[in-house]
Amino acid sequence: MNRHVIGLAVTAGAPVFELAVPCEVFGVDRSDLVDPWYELRLCAAGPVNTATGLRVDSPYGLDALAEADTVVVAAVARPVQLDPPAELVDAVRAAHLRGGRVMSICSGAYVLAAAGLLDGRRATTHWLNSDDFAHRFPAVKVDPAPLYIDEGDIITSAGTGSAIDACLHLVRLDHGAAVANEVARRMVVPPHREGNQAQYTRPISDTAENNPLAPVLDWARDHLHEPLTVSRLARAAHVSDRTFARRFREVMGVTPLQWLLQQRIRLAQELLETTDASVEDVGRRAGFGTATTLRYHFVRATGVSPQRYRHVFRHRTAT
Repeated sequence: MNRHVIGLAVTAGAPVFELAVPCEVFGVDRSDLVDPWYELRLCAAGPVNTATGLRVDSPYGLDALAEADTVVVAAVARPVQLDPPAELVDAVRAAHLRGGRVMSICSGAYVLAAAGLLDGRRATTHWLNSDDFAHRFPAVKVDPAPLYIDEGDIITSAGTGSAIDACLHLVRLDHGAAVANEVARRMVVPPHREGNQAQYTRPISDTAENNPLAPVLDWARDHLHEPLTVSRLARAAHVSDRTFARRFREVMGVTPLQWLLQQRIRLAQELLETTDASVEDVGRRAGFGTATTLRYHFVRATGVSPQRYRHVFRHRTAT
C-alpha cells in the first residue's frame, strides 16, 4: 500500500502554529496506528523564513504540490494574501485538476480563492479576515461561522486552533474515527470540537470615545436581569422610541434588541466561566428568565450548549 502524500505549502512569513499543526498530525510517524502512515512533504520556493524567523529548507519545491494526494496550504502572511505567488497558485490548481484533495488553513484560503477553486463554493477563513476575503473574492460563498467547511475535494478551515480540527477531520475521513480519536488523545486535544467561530469572536465594540449612546448602554448593562424593551431604553436615553431605534442602528450597526441579546449572551458566558451558578440561575441573572430560553439563544449564538461551554471554558483565565 502506497503512502498518502501530504504536500504542505510553506510561504515566506507563514505563522508558525498553523504550519506546525499539519506537521504534528501528518508528519509524526504513527505507523503503530495505520501502516503506512502519511508522508508529509514541505513544499516551498527555496528556503523561507516563518513569521518568527524559523528557517524552512526543504528538498521539495512548490511544483511538488501537483504530485501530492492532498495539498494543505498553511496560513499565509498579509503580503501573500494580497498577491499570492503565481507558482503557488498554479501548483495548487494543477493538484486539484489531477484529482488531488486541497485544504486551506486560516488565511491559506486566499491562495485557493486566487486559484479559482472556491468560486461558487462555501468557504471559511479566520473571522477577522472574513469581510476582507468576501470583498476580494465575491464569487466565493463566505461563511465565517464554521470551524471548517468540507466541500468534498476542497476543505477550508477557520483561524489558528481550527487547523487542529481540520487536520483531524482529514484523518477521520481517511482512517476512521477510532484512529482520529487516538491521534487527538496523543495530542491532548478534543477529537471533535462542538460549535463554531462565534464562540471566539469579539462582540461589537461600543466603547468608542464620544459614543452618544454610552450612558444608556452602561445603564442597560446594569439592568440586563430586568425586562428591557426599546421603549424602556428610549426613556433612559430621553428620546422617542423611533429616534432611539434609528440612532442606535446608525451608531451600533445592529438593532437595540440584537445588542441586548449579544450583551446577555456575553454575561451568560462570563457567569458560566467564573461562577458555579446553575444554568437556571445564569439564565435568570442574564435576563433570559429560564434555562430553556437561555439554552435556545445560547446555542443559536455560539453553536454549543451552556453546559458544553462551561466544560470547555470553565478554567480559562479571564482577560
